[in-house]
Amino acid sequence: MTTEPQARPARTDDALLTAVTAGVRLVELGHPHFTGMPCSPNHPGFRMSLIRRHGDMVRPDGGSAANEMIVTGGHVGTHVDALSHVSHDGKLHGGVDAAAAQTGGRFTALGAEHTPALLNRGVLLDVAAVHGVDVLPAGYGVTAADLAAAAARAGVEPGPGDVALVRTGWARHFDDAATYLGQVSGVPGATTDAAEWLAARRVVATGSDTTAYEQIRPGAGHSVLPVHRVLLVDAGVYIIEHLNLEHAAAEGLTAFVFAMAPLRIVGGTGSPVRPFAAVAA
Repeated sequence: MTTEPQARPARTDDALLTAVTAGVRLVELGHPHFTGMPCSPNHPGFRMSLIRRHGDMVRPDGGSAANEMIVTGGHVGTHVDALSHVSHDGKLHGGVDAAAAQTGGRFTALGAEHTPALLNRGVLLDVAAVHGVDVLPAGYGVTAADLAAAAARAGVEPGPGDVALVRTGWARHFDDAATYLGQVSGVPGATTDAAEWLAARRVVATGSDTTAYEQIRPGAGHSVLPVHRVLLVDAGVYIIEHLNLEHAAAEGLTAFVFAMAPLRIVGGTGSPVRPFAAVAA
């Protein structure tokens, strides 16, 4: 005797679905991608061009289509670093041998396809606001004390599984590539003790509104990446860069639903993302 499978009853009491049905507004946390956008000198830039235009080919019914070609590095514009991005003394996170893992032109371990999509609590740590400025000074080092003060100001401290977003105000310079990249003047960013403070709170990811999640001293460029070592290699914390946190700060967001979905680039070291905060409408 066979028994027909029972249909699973529809769930109508899902709290998340109820909240979305009640109305959700999305606040952008990233920049759009466009040809000529600021890009770290360590990575190939973003290029987009139409390779077929309307009218190049017209179908018998009068229809036409256009499409583009996109060339970009995985760490251009708003993006997330995979755990394969940085090694230290030849080892990736968890002691994975970096040279062996990258054999064949793509990573066989810790590649970008393993970077998770995130629907987590986000916490905005507005360090610029702590100091009473719109933008932190070039080359300023964001310390653990700064993050603790920003958390106290927000009334919420990052914890396990959270995404901690650090605002320096530097996104205001995004349209001025020389200033934004800071090869001469420097860029504000986290110091190693700030990274250790976040790692100790077991955040799943952290991001900032600069080209590198690092303090870039004047004239130093991206010569060393100690914060990447602490977060990616030692702690396994994902790093999101080139955020735009100005809208979130203007709205006074502190804790919110954070959402982000990276592309599943097999064997890659990073992926473009479109992160946003979801808040009640």
